[in-house]
Amino acid sequence: MTYETSETSALPGAGGPAVPAPRRPRWNKVPEVTAYFWIIKVLCTTVGETAADLLNEKAGLGLTGVSLLMSALLALVLVAQFRTTAYRAGVYWLAVALISVVGTLISDNLTDNMGVPLETSTTVFAVVLAVVFVVWYRRERTLSIHSIDTTSREAYYWLAVLFTFALGTAAGDLVSERMDLGYWLSAVLFAAAIAAVAVAHFALGLDAVWSFWIAYVLTRPLGASIGDYLSQPTGDGGVGLGTVITSVLFLAVILGLVVYLAVTRKDVTEPEPTAPRAA
Repeated sequence: MTYETSETSALPGAGGPAVPAPRRPRWNKVPEVTAYFWIIKVLCTTVGETAADLLNEKAGLGLTGVSLLMSALLALVLVAQFRTTAYRAGVYWLAVALISVVGTLISDNLTDNMGVPLETSTTVFAVVLAVVFVVWYRRERTLSIHSIDTTSREAYYWLAVLFTFALGTAAGDLVSERMDLGYWLSAVLFAAAIAAVAVAHFALGLDAVWSFWIAYVLTRPLGASIGDYLSQPTGDGGVGLGTVITSVLFLAVILGLVVYLAVTRKDVTEPEPTAPRAA
C-alpha cells in the first residue's frame, strides 16, 4: 500500500504554522504473493482449461460464440474490479478465473479457427507481452505488483495477466504436442521449470519482478496439464474424470480458499498508522 499527501495545509490554531494534511492510503488492488496466491492461481488455470473445453463441447455456441460470451462476462467483472478501491478477494479471483478461460479461448481460436501454427501464436503472444511490459515500465517506472494502486497500473496489470494466459496456453500446447510427453510428464516438466525459477530467485538473486512474471506464465501450462490429465479419457492418457467433474471440483476448492482469504484477510497488507509531518 502507498500513501498520498494532500497539498492542502491545515492550520492548527490562529496564527499557528501550516501543517500538511494527513496522508491518505492508496490500497494495492491485488493480493500479496503468498502460498495461497500460487495455489489459487494454478487452480484457476486448471479451470480455465477444463471450463473452456466444457463450454465449447456442451454450450452449443461454437468456439467463437463461447469466446464472445466469456469475454463479455470478463468485461463486466473487470468493470467491478476497477470500481473497487482496494483488493477484494472475490472480485479479483473471479476476474482471474474468467481471464484464464478467455486467454485459453484466444489461443484456441487462433489455432483451431484460423489455423495459426502454435509456433507463430507463441511468438506473437511473447512479443505482445513484452510490449506491454515495456510500455508499462516506461509509463510507470515499475512492474512491481506491490504498487497496483492507480487505474493506469491496474490496466497494465490486467493486460499482462491476459497475455500471460494466452502465451502459457500456446506455449504449453506447443510443448505437449511437439514433445508428445503426455499430460502427467508435461505437468512435471512445468513444475520443474517453476522450481528452477524459485531457485534462481532465492539462491542466485534473480530479480523478484521477473521471477514473479516468469513463474506466472509457467503456471498456465502447469495448470492446463493437470486439468487435461484429470479430465481426459484414460485411453488418451488421462484419469477420465471428465471436464464437468474436474471443473466443479476445482471451482469448489477455489471458492473455499477465496472465502477463507476474504474472512481472514491473510493476503491483504493492512494500513500502517501515519501521522502528519511536522512543519
